[in-house]
Amino acid sequence: MEEVKYNNGIVNEMLDDKVFKLLPSVLKNLTDNFEGRERDIVLVSSLSVLSVCLPNVYGVYDSDKVYPNLYSMIIAPAASGKGVMNKSRILIEKIHDRLLELSIHEQKECREEKKKAKERDFENCPSPEIKILPANISTAEMYSYLSKSQNGLVIIESEADTMSIMLNNDWSNYSDVLRKAFHHEPLSISRKLENIFVDIKEPKLSMLLSGTPQQLKSLIKSKENGLFSRFIVYSFDEISGFKSDLFLKKTNDINTIFQNEASVIFDFYGKLKELDYEIEFLFTESQNKAFTKEFEILHETIINGHSHSFLSNLRRHGLICYRIAMILSALRNLDRIIEDKKLLCENVDFILALRITKKLLKHSLITFNSFDDSFLSENDEQFLFSLPSTFTRAEAIQKGETLGIPTRTVDDKLSQWKKKKIIIPVKHGEYRRDRKMV
Repeated sequence: MEEVKYNNGIVNEMLDDKVFKLLPSVLKNLTDNFEGRERDIVLVSSLSVLSVCLPNVYGVYDSDKVYPNLYSMIIAPAASGKGVMNKSRILIEKIHDRLLELSIHEQKECREEKKKAKERDFENCPSPEIKILPANISTAEMYSYLSKSQNGLVIIESEADTMSIMLNNDWSNYSDVLRKAFHHEPLSISRKLENIFVDIKEPKLSMLLSGTPQQLKSLIKSKENGLFSRFIVYSFDEISGFKSDLFLKKTNDINTIFQNEASVIFDFYGKLKELDYEIEFLFTESQNKAFTKEFEILHETIINGHSHSFLSNLRRHGLICYRIAMILSALRNLDRIIEDKKLLCENVDFILALRITKKLLKHSLITFNSFDDSFLSENDEQFLFSLPSTFTRAEAIQKGETLGIPTRTVDDKLSQWKKKKIIIPVKHGEYRRDRKMV
């Protein structure tokens, strides 16, 4: 395995040509039509979209059952060419349209039957099912769609500001949903006034965002933010030149290629969805050892040369690497996966996943180093968000006790958070979390 050096440079390297030569045919057919940054963006964005197209495929990582879902961000200046990520949306539109069409048809039939029976409880009829979830959505709506989607959803948003605006509203601050869904942690919501109770055992969510560096900081707020560490980051700072081939047939040809591969994925998705069993993804014993060795080396590199705060990013990139290997292996075995009932990682996909992840980890580190230190550490953030949006000192102390945080330390944190305006005093001994905190 080639060494990836982690330095404090400002220019991020592109993925190696070797990676693209060895990709499964679906991804190779897509990326062969691009070069340079655009080729990298197409691969990263396609992996993210396809991560929600593999129902009933799972693996076990650190004793937890995990699915292929990925979160990705493409970060670059305006007019840099990052918009090519939108091509990957074509890969899932056919699935999305079919699910929506079928669910609307079921809803219509249900309503007609109830009308004939002179019933008026239309609320019990199926609601529309989707695959592509908009970012401009309320928290309650997000819970609703996640609960109805057994096989997962994907958010595709070319302007990160759209999500930032949502996370700054009380009614749409679903940041905790994004954090928990990454690890498939159970989600529940109860709203007495709206008579809502939703309980989701294994949420499955993928994300693909793009934006400028300023939009990223508006979304994430801090380099130690727990949400940031869950993302694949691909960043660069070059501005692309004006294209000279705007009117060539190539554009339509590329769309056709994406549509052709989308048909392949549509058929594959349908077969996987209909299974009455799950397919387990597995590393070989030698791959297990190699994986551990590679990440132990990366761990030592980060400890010896970089901020220890980046370690949460490194650890989550272990899971990201595992998920990438799962996606690559599934795509390489389109014809055999259902019959075999097990998905054993091929060495080529293991090596590809490591190469891709190590390069993307470097992108994440450089982006991490571009943030200031004015906000919360991830541990403090977890503590703050374990409290209600409005809470008392007594509640903070009680929560601190359950987390092993002494009373004096809790008081110090409250004092620091007030100075940074992370929390706002409501009255003596009572605080409100700043609405701008995601």
